[in-house]
Amino acid sequence: MQLKTQANLLPVRLLPAVSESEEVLPAKSRKRIMPDLLTEPSAPDPLYEANLYCNIPGVAEHSMEGHAPPNFKLLSVQVMIRHGDRYPLYAIPKTKRPDINCVLDPVRNPSHPNLANFISHMTKGSGSQMDGTLSSLPRFPSHSLCEMGELTQTGVVQHLYNGQILRENYLKKHKLLSNDWTAKQLYIESTGKSRTLQSGLALLYSFLPGFDWKKISIRHQWSSIFCSSHCDCPLRNHYLEEEQRRQYSYRIKNVQLEKTYVDMAKVVGVPTRLLRASNPIDSLLCHFCHNVTFPCSKNGCIDIEHFKVIKAHQIEDERERHEKQLYYKYALLATYPLINQTVSRMQRMSEGKKAEVFALYSAHDVTLSPVLSAIGLTEARFPRFGARLVFELWQKTDQEKEHYVRILYNGEDVTFQTSFCREHERRSNQPLCPLSKFVNFVKKGVFSALNSTSYYDACHQRSF
Repeated sequence: MQLKTQANLLPVRLLPAVSESEEVLPAKSRKRIMPDLLTEPSAPDPLYEANLYCNIPGVAEHSMEGHAPPNFKLLSVQVMIRHGDRYPLYAIPKTKRPDINCVLDPVRNPSHPNLANFISHMTKGSGSQMDGTLSSLPRFPSHSLCEMGELTQTGVVQHLYNGQILRENYLKKHKLLSNDWTAKQLYIESTGKSRTLQSGLALLYSFLPGFDWKKISIRHQWSSIFCSSHCDCPLRNHYLEEEQRRQYSYRIKNVQLEKTYVDMAKVVGVPTRLLRASNPIDSLLCHFCHNVTFPCSKNGCIDIEHFKVIKAHQIEDERERHEKQLYYKYALLATYPLINQTVSRMQRMSEGKKAEVFALYSAHDVTLSPVLSAIGLTEARFPRFGARLVFELWQKTDQEKEHYVRILYNGEDVTFQTSFCREHERRSNQPLCPLSKFVNFVKKGVFSALNSTSYYDACHQRSF
């Protein structure tokens, strides 16, 4: 069974409202393409899954962050996020780009109560400390026609809501940070893309409204898998190449998918190979998530049936990916530096040493997806726009040497779905997962799964 989302708990508002400030377009131009799906289908449904991926703001989310028995104290929180909704990275050849406005406007939906103040605060960020190229990036999106890969207003709002959820659960409820928090209590890291920096800032603003820019230091991570100075790993690259070969082999076996690409290529008037190379699902998801009509030409229109076939193939490919295990081995090697940093911070905190209380990694789908795989969350959905993965460290108040972890994905407690806590017996006096199990997995279990004894040895095995 797949992890539950907010869509299982409350009706999903699929059609974003049009604010009074927006121009009223002719009915044909305003044609909506997103279907009305309110409940989870019994079998995988490409449109339902696409809707979850869009993560349209505005639905009250059921979140389990910060939930633990009263005899437990929260010590630290580490959050990994995927950036929010973005404009496509690729354009379908010979078609008009989707007309999406990336200028932030608090009266245009979707919006958030903090959006206007967020915009104002971002204009005052000259005192912040940002590594490398981050300091030259804009702190919020501002183009009337979004640039390729630019964070949209929807993406900003998604993370304003994420920050709000974390503030309610961690600051108001558990007092994780006091009002006079210091820069040393935070750790913030982002890749060098404006969409990750801006997503992190949006979450941070709702988490710490009106924060002092002088207390904010954001580290630049050049690698999308956050491997820092441990990126030399030939076997990781080998497994990734093998996984890409598997994807290609699986794709060319799908006759219906190939027929769909041929039909779409005829519509836009380009060779099929050129259409396929443009990764059309990326652009079509933008049309779908923003309720913009799919591209048309004199030869016809790309339609919802084309979209469903491609999305269905993505779902099937995810299933086969888990079965073949190549991606899992890649994931273990790709994410070890990041997961090791996560567990090491927990260890320092549990030993009473100085460590950051709140850590935020603003990243990509190619960051979160392998982390989910590496820790054994095989039933987790592919990271949606604005996805969040949270690692909590707890201490038992009457036994201060006992420490525990909770892991949450988009608000759902998935601790006991991880490979290292799946078999742990949840007794009434021990309802959380012992930190020792997470430590043992990272320090030993990862290497055992790779028939090695260290990260260097695992990376440099000559098994290929």
